[in-house]
Amino acid sequence: MNQPCSDLRPSEPATERQSRAWPLVDPFGRAISYLRVSVTDRCDFRCVYCMSEDMSFLPKGDLLTLEELDRLCSAFIARGTRKLRLTGGEPLVRRNIMRLFEGLARHLDSGALDELTLTTNGSRLAFFAPELAACGVRRVNVSLDSRDPEKFRTITRRGDLGRVLAGIDAAQAAGLDVKINMVALKGVNEDEIVPMIGWAHARGMDLTLIEVMPMGAVEPDRLDQYLPLPQVRAEIAKHYTLRDLAYGTGGPARYVEVAETGGRLGFITPLTHNFCESCNRVRVTCTGTLYMCLGQEDAADLRAPLRASSENTLLNTAIEEAITRKPKGHDFRIDRAHKAPAVPRHMSVTGG
Repeated sequence: MNQPCSDLRPSEPATERQSRAWPLVDPFGRAISYLRVSVTDRCDFRCVYCMSEDMSFLPKGDLLTLEELDRLCSAFIARGTRKLRLTGGEPLVRRNIMRLFEGLARHLDSGALDELTLTTNGSRLAFFAPELAACGVRRVNVSLDSRDPEKFRTITRRGDLGRVLAGIDAAQAAGLDVKINMVALKGVNEDEIVPMIGWAHARGMDLTLIEVMPMGAVEPDRLDQYLPLPQVRAEIAKHYTLRDLAYGTGGPARYVEVAETGGRLGFITPLTHNFCESCNRVRVTCTGTLYMCLGQEDAADLRAPLRASSENTLLNTAIEEAITRKPKGHDFRIDRAHKAPAVPRHMSVTGG
């Protein structure tokens, strides 16, 4: 039997308790309270909108250690981060990843962190769900673009739908709230969107629809994949009554209530209606590169100051300087004149 996470958590070091400082605020007055950390660029899927089929991954030696990731996350928490999401790639393929969750759980215990969560493809969730719940994780996002086994395998190039569904079952059995993320793909899964709403809501799960993002070169033309969500919403409205909500989770989704199901439906629209005006998020890659905006290439190296000293003075200075460069918004576009990716890095590098 796995040891309960609460028995493994280290207490918060005195240096962390003493390092609470003023929050990070960008040039547009937005407080940075949400950190997404990619713990690996590797994934056991090769989703057609996210990765090239023949991906080259980083050498393992380039990645931050789990201890360095803990220290980096803790530095942000000390500066006002209240929500921390671990992503990938697929975060649960990272070796010994539960050690990181176990360590970071101390910030939930102390009240410094409101939420520790993750985004996963669900392939390994059946194994890890009980441990995640024991570490204070209360909800997870599961990427699921189709409930048709053959179509699912085509989209993911190698995924097993049964394993993902078993992971969702295990997560709910462990007491985790599950939100389904579904990328809308023209001519691929648009006929499944309305049924997916009914299925997710019948199981007490929110569903969020996402427009494809022009990040990294992929074999299908993204213009051929792109399905504008205002068009999707209009189609959904033929089947369901949608009521706008003020509800939010700290992320970019705008939510509606589906009157007939009582469930929530989110829309993430980086192309048709960007969500930048209230952006409170930054992203750190598994190599310690800080991206202040998902859709911009400007970045800051946090690995060098992290490794240069056991104290956080250099690291905090690098973080502070980077936040002064956070842009007002991204430049995502998809049309015949802008068919190339907006940024060359794949989504799996930055973290979903």
